[in-house]
Amino acid sequence: MKPNFPGEYRALCEAAALVDRSQRGRIAAIGPDRLTYLHAMLTNDIAALGTGGGCYAAYLTPQGRMMADMRVLELGDLTLLDVEATAKAVVLQKLEQFIFSEDVRLADLDADLLVVALYGPRAADTIAAVLAKESDAVSSDALGRLAEYGSVRARFREASAVVAADRDLGVPGFCVYVDRERAPAFAAAARDAGAVEAGEEAAETLRIEAGRPRFGADMDEHTIPLEAGIEGRAISLTKGCYPGQEVITRVLHRGHGRVAKKLVGLVVGDERAPACGDRVVHGDNDVGTVTSAAVSPRVGRPIALGYVQRDFVEAGTPLFIVHGDERLSAQVADLPFVDR
Repeated sequence: MKPNFPGEYRALCEAAALVDRSQRGRIAAIGPDRLTYLHAMLTNDIAALGTGGGCYAAYLTPQGRMMADMRVLELGDLTLLDVEATAKAVVLQKLEQFIFSEDVRLADLDADLLVVALYGPRAADTIAAVLAKESDAVSSDALGRLAEYGSVRARFREASAVVAADRDLGVPGFCVYVDRERAPAFAAAARDAGAVEAGEEAAETLRIEAGRPRFGADMDEHTIPLEAGIEGRAISLTKGCYPGQEVITRVLHRGHGRVAKKLVGLVVGDERAPACGDRVVHGDNDVGTVTSAAVSPRVGRPIALGYVQRDFVEAGTPLFIVHGDERLSAQVADLPFVDR
């Protein structure tokens, strides 16, 4: 089975491609207490962020399960929270619910901002070319030096824009937050500068190759961050309390990080790709579930992300995936599948 997006995949890996990020929601936290408030609510060290800094974080229930993951961008005059659109309403409601005396206000920015996302080795050059005619143009070198979730302010057609580094697809990438009315013009200018459109299938293939779990696909309201393996990116072990911290600390220190199931990579030994929800079995016993799958041009065969019981997480462990009436042979693999 071969993927049907070779040009899009190649552009993402070798050039620059536009990827639809309309499934993301945007929330602004405004006010002098915004960083300390978010620091107390989210899993990462928000208080340490300076202007242009950013991080990845999760918002947990008191039981340590995820309500959302998010990118947190500190812009100087506000903090931008970029979340999956399906989780935005819950995040807004819960964060507003716990504001008491803090001087902080939350606002839904979806009506004001759109995201134009570009990925690939030439993404920085493409964005720099689009901004080259602006009075405070940003160079491709400056963009290339940004750490993941770091950002710079820019202007596009006399309006403010924010360019933030994003590595979710395992290649250089940037999310450009731009005025809603100007977003189509920015995307058109990026195409004029050489970017091509890449569909969801191609983008998802790179995400899975990179081993990056996505909320709503590989993580949901039942997931503990340690199960998804995101603790290294999303959780600060030195900060103060936040909702769910007691559970996370107990698992890490008393349980030595052991959880009942873990997200792993699965390389399929068959040409047929599995599907989300397919059962993972060992012998006659169910031991897990597939959450995302794709046919990888780089690996040369189907690959998947899925949760398996902790006794089966070691790389090289042979398993089977039940796909319809078939049993596909599979083997646990280290993540990422492809290290670019």
